[in-house]
Amino acid sequence: MLSAFTARPIIELKQRDKSKIESILAYDDRVLVGLNTGALRIYRLNQLPPTTSRLANGNSSLPTEQSVVSSTSEPSTVSTNTKDGQPVPPPQTEQTAKPTDLLREVERFSTRAIEQLARIKEASTLVSLSNGAISLHDMATFEPLEAPLARTKGASTFAVTSNILKDPITGIPEIISRLAVAVKRRLLLWSWHDSELSLDVTEVLLAEGIRSITWANATKVVCGMNAGYVIVDVETSAVEDIVGPGAIAAGGQGRFGAVSATGMSYMGLGSYMPKPLSTRLAEGQLLLAKDINTLFINDSGKAVEKRQIPWQAAPDSVGYSYPYIVALQPPAKGSLEVRNPDTLSLLQAVSLPGATALHFPPPNVSLAHAGKDFHVLSDRTVWKMDATDYDSQIEELVHNGKLDEAISILGMLEDALLKNKTQTMREVKMLKAELLFKQKKYRESMDLFNEDEVNAPPERVLKLFPKIISGELGVEEEKESDSDEHDEQNGNGNDESAAKTDVPVDVSSPSRGGGFTKYLYGQYGHRKLNPETASIMSSKKAEDSEDAASIRGKSNGKPSRDEKDLMNAVLELNSYLAGARTRLQRVIDPVTGKLKPRKTQSGSTEEAFKSLLTSTKDEGDEELERELQETCKIVDTTLFRSYMYSRPTLASSLFRIPNFCDPEVVNERLKEHSRFNELVDFFYGKRLHKQALELLRRFGSPDEPDEAAPNLHGPQRTVMYLQGLSPDMIDVILEFSEWTLRRDPKLAMEVFLADSENAETLPRHKVVEFLGGIDTSLEIQYLEHIIMELGDMTPEFHNKLVELFIQRLKVMESSGEWDQLMERLVRFLKESWNDSRQYSLLKAFDLIPKMDPRFYEAQAIVFSNMGSHKQALDVYVFKMKDYDKAEEYCNRIHKTQDTQPASPSQTRRGDLSNPEDAQTSIYHTLLSLYLTPPPEHGVNLEPALELLSRHGSRLPATSTLSLVPNSLPVTQLESYFRGRMRTANSVVNETRIVKGLRKTGLVASEALLLLGDGMPGGQGGKNRRVVISEERVCGVCHKRLGQSVIVVLPDNTVLHHGCLKSQPGVGRPAEAGAWGRSAGV
Repeated sequence: MLSAFTARPIIELKQRDKSKIESILAYDDRVLVGLNTGALRIYRLNQLPPTTSRLANGNSSLPTEQSVVSSTSEPSTVSTNTKDGQPVPPPQTEQTAKPTDLLREVERFSTRAIEQLARIKEASTLVSLSNGAISLHDMATFEPLEAPLARTKGASTFAVTSNILKDPITGIPEIISRLAVAVKRRLLLWSWHDSELSLDVTEVLLAEGIRSITWANATKVVCGMNAGYVIVDVETSAVEDIVGPGAIAAGGQGRFGAVSATGMSYMGLGSYMPKPLSTRLAEGQLLLAKDINTLFINDSGKAVEKRQIPWQAAPDSVGYSYPYIVALQPPAKGSLEVRNPDTLSLLQAVSLPGATALHFPPPNVSLAHAGKDFHVLSDRTVWKMDATDYDSQIEELVHNGKLDEAISILGMLEDALLKNKTQTMREVKMLKAELLFKQKKYRESMDLFNEDEVNAPPERVLKLFPKIISGELGVEEEKESDSDEHDEQNGNGNDESAAKTDVPVDVSSPSRGGGFTKYLYGQYGHRKLNPETASIMSSKKAEDSEDAASIRGKSNGKPSRDEKDLMNAVLELNSYLAGARTRLQRVIDPVTGKLKPRKTQSGSTEEAFKSLLTSTKDEGDEELERELQETCKIVDTTLFRSYMYSRPTLASSLFRIPNFCDPEVVNERLKEHSRFNELVDFFYGKRLHKQALELLRRFGSPDEPDEAAPNLHGPQRTVMYLQGLSPDMIDVILEFSEWTLRRDPKLAMEVFLADSENAETLPRHKVVEFLGGIDTSLEIQYLEHIIMELGDMTPEFHNKLVELFIQRLKVMESSGEWDQLMERLVRFLKESWNDSRQYSLLKAFDLIPKMDPRFYEAQAIVFSNMGSHKQALDVYVFKMKDYDKAEEYCNRIHKTQDTQPASPSQTRRGDLSNPEDAQTSIYHTLLSLYLTPPPEHGVNLEPALELLSRHGSRLPATSTLSLVPNSLPVTQLESYFRGRMRTANSVVNETRIVKGLRKTGLVASEALLLLGDGMPGGQGGKNRRVVISEERVCGVCHKRLGQSVIVVLPDNTVLHHGCLKSQPGVGRPAEAGAWGRSAGV
């Protein structure tokens, strides 16, 4: 059992002393003892040397002075230290120190037995109950101040309390002490304000006699009676029954008896009335007890849902010594029970022969934990209950395997009472989680590991699993011994019998690192544990392959029991690993693997650092970053193994997000299961693009699909992969796109032609050079894309494209494909020059074959771009003899001739163009070629006449008629003359129409000025009237208009003429000045 307290006798009456101890009062280093003779003895408590029972700072081993004995022990003395079954003599000192010294004895303190003692510290007053009355004595001289206290005759018990309260009027804090006295049915209340006793005495009358009193808080007191309990408000005198389950509540029904109007009775016991007991617990709770029935309430008197304390016999007295509930059994048993107020389980039983009462320091002495050293008294002895330090208590509970009790006690203790409460709680919970795992409660175990307060290190959790799941951190399977299977406990320590002391077993923790790893492992790196927890980490030697085969093996088509258990454990492990990934990502960026910046203010990232980066020494960020990356690698790699074992389809989802999986493990495991699609996704996420593309080429390039990965056959998957690579991977893109271009050029060109940022930002010079080495047509296609669609203005690319077009056209035979390619060249020569003018005209002119009729049109376009329109028309008319294209060319030039600047090539190549052509109509040039051709060509009269009939009006009459042959009949020029006259008449008619429209507009404007628009509230004419009253003010200066010169705006706003000039943006004086003054005044 737990050794929370050790009994040490500090006062023992000598055998010749016939007195009996009735009550005590302990404060500071004084112990006041009230005897049955009415005498009061004052003892001084000496500073005793430390004994082995009081562990110093938790560094000693377990207590050697055991006071835990059974209820059947010899009721002689407290058990002493033993070794090998023999008593060990106390340590020898120069002079045996006495625990107490008798300082004084007040023989005539009272005439009867002193039943109860208390003190009002602020008033230096001693309160005593003797001879059925309350007396007040001075603490210094023990002289009576008021003995007996008025109105207390017949008192049965009392209770005192001191609290710091604010004055309701002034709001100034003051110490208020209160005394509650039970006199039969009356509850009398006195109060001290600081050290002054108030003359007002409050009296509250209850339904029956009061048997016990306990202060619930500064203003409420719980009174126990035969019929039940009530809570009294001392300020308002309000009385409220405490109602709850069990026999202790008023009007309730018990388990072994009934409560009637007169009280509780038992068959065969007559009118025996168990004393109602009560004590104040921590956090505003109280414990009420009657017989073996208990009820927990808050300080408002409301019942708290909690089961009853499993007492085997009714206690004589109950109390609370932080953080335990203590109960004193009847003197015949002489046993003190120590229980956990949370679990209500028995933690310690101390044998105290003949003990009759408990004494606790009042709650006002200090904090709640100040009562940890309390006293127990019998007729002849007073024991001081020395409390073991809490770190040692927790260590002892863990050593005995009572992990639930340790967790519960840690939750109740204050942080200041432990060296490191957070770390200790975390370690105990991890031990509990390991025990739950051993008991195959995998979900509860992983939930406990995954709690924010626990945050178990992955290395520690993974050691519970075989190597097929956790790799090098895993254990090898071992059949548990029969003794381990026989002694599986929950670690809650709820059994009432004394626990057997097990032989400690050394359990080695994982090797520690620094920073994050040290915090995860904590200070419990090596510990002696109960075999229940030690057996978790046990293992035996076996081959890894045999282990994996035994786990995954199946007999008769059904999974084995071990495999089912492992499957359940792995499924729950997935949730823990997911939580661990989330916590790690609070401090490390999963994309870059770098530490996230720490915030100066309180924030999520800063809190994550505080919880994860606690270590015994400061470490550099680089070292910490490396350790975090290693931990992330362990977590993600194990999560991948878990998915592959339990849910293989989920493995791909892990690869779609940033991860730290070990590439070697993933590569080996995925290849083993022929999951090459997931392997490609993993390589892509880890930026191992070369390995991924080699895998895709391995399965995609063969003519027949591979059975292991039929989905990877062909270039489709490789093309999609290459499209996702950034431009800085250009060497890899070019290396692995070659086989796709040779296999399916149309599909593979999407790597370079796709409408995506990656494709548009590729290094174009490298791509052009690479595509040229494979196929010229691919190079042409890419150059057309970047020039015509992406608008690349690099002259080198423009000249290269023209050169490739011409070279390819030269070697190709005339066909439909040749015509399409020539059409693309002609379109490029036209559009590219009109848009960017980046390619060299001279170089293009030199590349085009001069005598090949198939290149005449391209040659004409180059002449046109040079500004040599006559040479271009000469090609259309005399070489191509395509008069329609010649006329179309003239139409295009005529539209752009007025806006397009002259080409610089006109001056550079004077031998190919006439500078006067720019000043002559393009149609006149074409007509001259038709009617006055060079000597080697004849006159083209028919196309000339068609040109005159269509565009005669655009030609100068004198020069045009001079070109017409004299022999040409006039009748053939009829269409020309009709066109000229129709054009002249059109100009005259257009002028007349414009004149009429303008005249109509003038009439409409004059009518609007004179008559207005006729709309209500619209613009008025000159005949409108504006009334100026005496109250009307200017819209600018807001002064009366009076006899001043005014201006009326079109919207009837009236202003001073001067204000209009000073505010030019307000109106238009030109519109209102002429007629504004004609308005009526």
